Amino acid sequence: MQLAVQAKILSSLKKSSVREFAGMNLGIFLVAFGVHAFRNPNKFASGGVSGLSILMTYFFANLPVGSLMVALNMLILALGAIFLGKGSIAKNIYGSFAVSGMIWLLEIIMPLKAPITHEKFMELIFSVFIPGFGSALVFHNGGTTGGTDIIAQILKKTFHMKLSMALLLIDFLIAAAAGVLFGAESCLYSVLGVCLKVFLMDSVLENLRIYKIMVIISEKSKVINKYICCELERGATVHTAHGAYTVEPKEVITTVLDRRQALLLQQFIKKEDPAAFITISNSTEIIGKGFGGFE
Repeated sequence: MQLAVQAKILSSLKKSSVREFAGMNLGIFLVAFGVHAFRNPNKFASGGVSGLSILMTYFFANLPVGSLMVALNMLILALGAIFLGKGSIAKNIYGSFAVSGMIWLLEIIMPLKAPITHEKFMELIFSVFIPGFGSALVFHNGGTTGGTDIIAQILKKTFHMKLSMALLLIDFLIAAAAGVLFGAESCLYSVLGVCLKVFLMDSVLENLRIYKIMVIISEKSKVINKYICCELERGATVHTAHGAYTVEPKEVITTVLDRRQALLLQQFIKKEDPAAFITISNSTEIIGKGFGGFE
């Protein structure tokens, strides 16, 4: 029995790892596509290593942005190893080179010499939303796109700045430099892109992290508990309470689930006990076993 439970847990962990890796790589592709198709042709230097690489095309016009990103990432990772230690940058290596490598590949497969359309503002929107959603997917699945994140960590350690403030400062400096190299229009679009990116990332990450806290009162609490633990593979807390009017003892189940699991549980309870009483609330931060720890 114990071996069967362990095998089921191991299988669940493997599925979760594959799902997270697939989600992270989908996010990396979206970041790369958004940078290649919309940022590069319009010179939108909206922060990040991609923004620095776009600035460098002013001096190295014949080099692909992807190759410049690879070179910059190598330099930044080296600085990170010196100032932060090798262990702290290990998780940045894959994301850093996967994004730059994907952009380099896209430049070979579908080279773009000019913007796709003549609607510059519309392209700015796409240049923010596609990579922004991709970055949120990467972060949500436990990855990172590396790059200027490492520079921000160095600034945080050296000058005791908040990480979010350091990232914002770097992005605005890159956007301002676009004005010096490519003109005021590029600068204004880049600054607007940075502002949009900040709001988008916060919004997408918050929605991706929403969990459902369900409190259930049912005559079939044992059946519901079994479904939560065995089918949904989640935990639950059960305590005894009594009704204020009937004064009858009742078992109250409290569980935390993602959106898909919450929907499945609602459907199960509706079938098993239509008279059950359920309250559902949202939470954007759950800390504990199965959800994550303190950062």
